[in-house]
Amino acid sequence: MELTKLTVCQAADKIRKKEISVPELTQAYLDRINELNEKIGAYITVCGQDAGKQADYVQKKIDNKEELPLIAGIPAGINDNICTSGVLTSCGSRMLSNFIPPYDATVIKKLSQNDAVMLGKLNMDEFAMGSSNETSWYGQVKNPWNPERVPGGSSGGAAAAVASRMACYALGSDTGGSVRQASSFCGAVGLKPTYGLVSRYGLAAFASSMDQVAPVARDVTDCAVVMNVIAGHDPLDSISQDRREDYTSFLKNDVKDLKIGLPKEYFSGSIQEEVKEKVLKAAKVFESLGAHVEEISLPLFEYALPVYYIISSAEAGSNLAQYDGIKYGYRTQQFGDLVDLYKKSRSEGFGEEVKRRILFGTYVLSSGNYDAFYNKALKVRRMIFEEFRNAYQKVDIILGPTAPSTAFKIGEKTVNPLDMYFNDAYTVPANVAGLCAISLPCGFDSNGLPVGMQIIGKPYGEGTILRAAFTYEKNTGGNGGIDCGI
Repeated sequence: MELTKLTVCQAADKIRKKEISVPELTQAYLDRINELNEKIGAYITVCGQDAGKQADYVQKKIDNKEELPLIAGIPAGINDNICTSGVLTSCGSRMLSNFIPPYDATVIKKLSQNDAVMLGKLNMDEFAMGSSNETSWYGQVKNPWNPERVPGGSSGGAAAAVASRMACYALGSDTGGSVRQASSFCGAVGLKPTYGLVSRYGLAAFASSMDQVAPVARDVTDCAVVMNVIAGHDPLDSISQDRREDYTSFLKNDVKDLKIGLPKEYFSGSIQEEVKEKVLKAAKVFESLGAHVEEISLPLFEYALPVYYIISSAEAGSNLAQYDGIKYGYRTQQFGDLVDLYKKSRSEGFGEEVKRRILFGTYVLSSGNYDAFYNKALKVRRMIFEEFRNAYQKVDIILGPTAPSTAFKIGEKTVNPLDMYFNDAYTVPANVAGLCAISLPCGFDSNGLPVGMQIIGKPYGEGTILRAAFTYEKNTGGNGGIDCGI
């Protein structure tokens, strides 16, 4: 078996049995990146030398018979909006194309404490704003299943790297579905934790009330393993929750008597027929395994998308105001006065999508519009949360498609921003309501592209959605052997 086809758990087992070494595994991934990255564009920065040194360091510990964490020596890719000390963290933007953080994000510290190996920093939509990975200053990421298709976004580099075997697992970010939608398009597994479960410290802020670091992996088990490392309280994050669980303990092949809700709103409208068919077929699998499946209704579903874009754009406009060409980041070369410096640096440093959202966010927060748009969106957000809470009094989890379609062609939706935004329709409700959710493959369409289904759980219900996803995986052949043919 090729080393890059191993899951986290398989690789860890072989390392401990001395069947492979950490340097050998790391080099296999670096060779894979060298072979494919120009074609796929998943990495912005490759840390080959540092990865090699870390691999040697971990191997010495193993040779000395030290007890090590499960992910010790396992190579990972990191989204380029997660701060890494001494390594470029650009957020896929020209604005931060020269930013070298002097510190590590909390999740990076946790990976380091567990002796993980960082392969490099992954490409993404600029400042995590996008659904197709077409807005990066560093170029388009391509879908490994078909390079003419998008990998999803904003964490397209993370999902593409895992799917093309250029990383054993990855850390992305999920503000409106970035990890889940990209995982759906690339045939990977992406888990969005409950808001506050994983520290945001060191994650470049987009929409602070929804931002969340999230793992992407080859199977459900690996997602649980990574969650064990990155979850937990952090005093450096004001919303961080003091909750610790062993997420692998929930990986049981059992959904007997589990109550699953199918929201009728998720299966109507402009959903691709093949996506609908595959997700409903997955529901039948659950039913055959003893789960109770019933149709439910979430009437406020149609408002989640506008609520998301109003609130997230307002928060983005505020968060990105710090990038002004003064302290760090891109600065225009020619300017007249201070105001001209601000204007030109931001105009040249930000891409079109980021500027669009900053303008929209500024508009909804302006005098006369605050109550009409932003304040009303906050009220509807609360109503959406209450609607989910009421639904969870009847069902344990909610099942639906991750995205309304499989991966679309590059350039297909860039002309009309609203067409692009609709791709987030099924993922944003979990972010708006602060819920946990997981996307995993449930088949392929007629073009051979992966179809993703989404399981949404209660706040801190990661255990239940992991159990359901694990059970589905085990009874349908699993997904540890992703093979997109490259």
